[in-house]
Amino acid sequence: MSLPPRQYTPPVDITALRTPCVLVDQTRVERNIERMQDIAVAGGKRLRPHAKTHKSPDLALTQIARGAVGICCAKLGEAEVFAEHRVEDIRVPYPLNPVNGDRVLALLDRTRLSFIVDHLEVARGWSRVMEDAGRTVDVLVKIDVGFHRCGVDPGKTDAAEFVARVAALPGLTVKGLLSHAGHAYGATSAAEVEAIAAREAEILTTLRDRIAAKGVALEEISVGATPTARHSARLPGITEIRPGNYIYYDRMQVGLGAASWDDCALTVLARVVSRPADDRLILDSGSKTLTNDLARGAAGYGVVQTGLDTPTPDERLLIERLSEEHATVKVAGAGCTLAPGDVVRVIPNHACVVSNLVDEAWIVNGREALDKLRVAARGCIT
Repeated sequence: MSLPPRQYTPPVDITALRTPCVLVDQTRVERNIERMQDIAVAGGKRLRPHAKTHKSPDLALTQIARGAVGICCAKLGEAEVFAEHRVEDIRVPYPLNPVNGDRVLALLDRTRLSFIVDHLEVARGWSRVMEDAGRTVDVLVKIDVGFHRCGVDPGKTDAAEFVARVAALPGLTVKGLLSHAGHAYGATSAAEVEAIAAREAEILTTLRDRIAAKGVALEEISVGATPTARHSARLPGITEIRPGNYIYYDRMQVGLGAASWDDCALTVLARVVSRPADDRLILDSGSKTLTNDLARGAAGYGVVQTGLDTPTPDERLLIERLSEEHATVKVAGAGCTLAPGDVVRVIPNHACVVSNLVDEAWIVNGREALDKLRVAARGCIT
């Protein structure tokens, strides 16, 4: 199965595109989707991709057509866009406040919606919203497995008692436990990533058993992070994995051992606009395109591919500084012949943020630009 058919003909060479622009390689996207779906199936897990990476209904529907059970969205605004495009099962792994009751109720009329809770008063607020409307909603309790952002910390709180109290509230159906091992992004080795995944599963399954002893049966144990996904898929007790970045990958994932350069499907096409010195050149892709995100243990703001047909970075080039419209590139050694007008491809440090900076990307096959992909949920931050 291929991505949805495109209408743009004939294809054009990417060197003719206006820059900077975002390129999405069709072959790599399809391969990445298939590989993660195969990993989930082989481990007996449901795959629920996080759509904040691509923010594209076309890509979400492709993931679902190939076996995903639904998607995750970062915020209700994203969920509203995907529901409008007929995505039928949406999870928001974010601590929604009951002030958004009207939006949640509207979404429940259009899709199967679930979200997380990690605070008892917030859960009570949602219970009141649902009771007043005569409705019920699925929730999962977020558990802090070591990232120390959101979630009930089972080391500091009686998490089993918390889940039991939420389960007793009218209007809420507690489906299970959910976590995000975001600290895996700080791992310094593949072995450490695997150990984080194992510890996450241990925390959640131990807690599930304690909750069951209180008479509350949970259907789902949901985990989500691209670096840990391939390990989590093999672990008993986990029912769902929620990676997002895997559809594109990026420099960060390569550094964590989750991907190779040849897996990176999203690149930024940039043009040399100045070569003021032998050891410095300027690209037209500044912070408004590449963002200021850094990759742990790596210098610069992405890697530069001077060979437009190959994924291998040019190690002579370091994007050492970003202004809003400029990328200042340090050139090490001799032999770099790039001059104003030449184009390069940049693999960004963090693909998800780059997606949120453009209204549309180009679907490409190698050097051929086939058509535009609308980033429909861009900027949906509420």
